[in-house]
Amino acid sequence: MAVDHSPSSELLESYTRLLDLVRTGEADSRPALSTRTGLGRTALTQRLTALLDAGLLEEGDLNPSTGGRQARALRFRRDAGVILTAELGATSFTAGITDLMGAVLTSRHRDCDIAQGPETVLAEVGATLDALLGELARPAEVWGVGLGLPGPVEFATGRPVEPPIMPGWNDYPVRDAFATRYRAPVWVDNEVNLLCLGELRARHLPPTGDLLYLKIGTGIGAGLSHSGHLHRGAQGCAGDIGHAAVTDDSTIVCRCGKTGCLEAVAGGAALARDGERLAREGVSPALAAVLAERGRVTAADITAAARAGDHQAVRLLVQAARHIGAMLATVVNFYNPSTILLGGKVAGAGDLFLATIRETIYRRSLPLSTRELRVDRARLGDEGGLVGAAFMVLDELFSPRHFGRWLPGGSPAGMPEMLAS
Repeated sequence: MAVDHSPSSELLESYTRLLDLVRTGEADSRPALSTRTGLGRTALTQRLTALLDAGLLEEGDLNPSTGGRQARALRFRRDAGVILTAELGATSFTAGITDLMGAVLTSRHRDCDIAQGPETVLAEVGATLDALLGELARPAEVWGVGLGLPGPVEFATGRPVEPPIMPGWNDYPVRDAFATRYRAPVWVDNEVNLLCLGELRARHLPPTGDLLYLKIGTGIGAGLSHSGHLHRGAQGCAGDIGHAAVTDDSTIVCRCGKTGCLEAVAGGAALARDGERLAREGVSPALAAVLAERGRVTAADITAAARAGDHQAVRLLVQAARHIGAMLATVVNFYNPSTILLGGKVAGAGDLFLATIRETIYRRSLPLSTRELRVDRARLGDEGGLVGAAFMVLDELFSPRHFGRWLPGGSPAGMPEMLAS
């Protein structure tokens, strides 16, 4: 059966619904799909034939009998193509390749200063992705590219908008560089949104829950979800709580140019700044030794010193945790999430850091808003951003908005113009 080259919106929604059920494992046979969708035998057969002919589904072995005729299993062809992904941070990036179910096939972490500018950094990311493609066991079509940036991104255009720590990136056409390179559609988002999306799709959370993901690294950012779907806001910058004011002290200047931001008092760069000050003052022997040996102090040094029992390092971490907890309490009262997950290098500072954030949230929030609240560390670690970037691409590719444009050919590879309109 040939695929209709101009399927109706109703038919597209039916296609995507069937694919979602098979992709997620909610239904893996014709009887199960009929039960879940209410489609009759003829309509279901027509739709499945179209998806099988397009190479998106394949038939497997017979399922065990439940008393009647055995049904043949249906599988989504997760190996029909690959997704290229990269999560960029302030001082490094992680690049990877996933299959069409978001499973990471290969990845690589590289040190890279985002302040070098878009041409230099994106060339490094592209070279790393090229190397990873060359390492695959067999050649694969690139179905799409997903990138996460450490700053505000207008999701509709894929362009950074006045990112505080990314000089030279403002309004840069990030999407165009990779669309040309890989001849595939490209989506770009804030990295924390992708970390949040990755956790949402990892299936260790309630599928319809409201999640707040907080990344505490060099800076601080948050991703939000509502009923299992990422909430980007009107322009794509929802969750940028790192630049919310938490103090009136005008001497604490943030990298964004404003004063008193949460990031400027509790982020990794702030911890390093305050730790170096303590080292120079000589009140922290452990940090003074680090400064003498390496000429600088990092947030990781403060974490290590705190674990070794340095009182001043412990004080810095507790102080930062209280600032973060107070801000999260405000968000909890306002947004009432069911889960808060903490990620980023600073978030792994130890049990005391997490416990202080938890205690502050519960102490400053309304009892009803915290009655079933879960506060924990993120689960996916370094691969979270890659998984989220892959699902960003897959969600868009299989949305009714885009699916109909590439379904006739069976693949979005070679269609970078898909996002032009």
